[in-house]
Amino acid sequence: MAPKSSKIIIKKVKKGGHGGHHGGSWKVAYADFVTAMMAFFLLLWLLTMTSQEKRARIATYFKTFSLFEKGGTSMLMDKPGGTVGDSGGQFGKLESEEGKGASDVPSFSPEKIQQGIKSEVASKLSDVQDQILVDVFAGGVRIQLVDKEGKSLFPLGGSELSPKAKKILAVIAENIKSLNNKIAIEGHTDALHYSTSGYTNWELSTERASAARKELEKDGLNPDRLVMVAGYASTQPLIKDNPNDPRNRRISIILLQPGKSLSPVDGMTGKPQSDTPPPQETSPAR
Repeated sequence: MAPKSSKIIIKKVKKGGHGGHHGGSWKVAYADFVTAMMAFFLLLWLLTMTSQEKRARIATYFKTFSLFEKGGTSMLMDKPGGTVGDSGGQFGKLESEEGKGASDVPSFSPEKIQQGIKSEVASKLSDVQDQILVDVFAGGVRIQLVDKEGKSLFPLGGSELSPKAKKILAVIAENIKSLNNKIAIEGHTDALHYSTSGYTNWELSTERASAARKELEKDGLNPDRLVMVAGYASTQPLIKDNPNDPRNRRISIILLQPGKSLSPVDGMTGKPQSDTPPPQETSPAR
């Protein structure tokens, strides 16, 4: 019987163009590229819309950022959930002076700080402008919130801030929290005494200074910048000729120049380089 012959079958497969199952992979890669470019140009746009001072603060934040410690220093967020905006008051609009050290946090001359705070007070607190005294002295800048007849910062004999005092401190905090100056807070009273010896002007002035501190911290001031919070009772009157004058009841916020330390003479009795005459009022009790 003759063997069966095997039949050879040749199969030809025609490959298509660039279609097929893998023809769309380039689209995914291209979409990723376009998304990355969009994010990059969005970042560039945000940087151009941010002030020089805030860009320096962003750079400082990422230089000190650490996942394993505390997450770096404070960035631009004034409060939790905050955004990059025009915070920082008058000083958010000013450029840092040259030659003020290696720190990325801006430094300003005492005169520029004084000018900036006065400008903000005039525009936002015009109704109580005469109760806010800003002067330059040998150690830095002194901001004084003084009482006025009918417009007290605290209730009679108390340490609770009035709504108006809270508004004033909020504006001041907005303008000084972006600076790098160390801060001292002082409380002062007039010479009127309590009828009892259990509670005196020493306790009252100290509690008022502490109340101002708490409010400033609530408004965004970094507590690490504080070097002193103290009460001086009536020992350092603003109006020396009249110890009972209501203007002697005041809170002093002192911004110290870098490298300067607070001394009793500079901080409390130092003669200002630019005098701002206090409002002329006569007045009542503490």
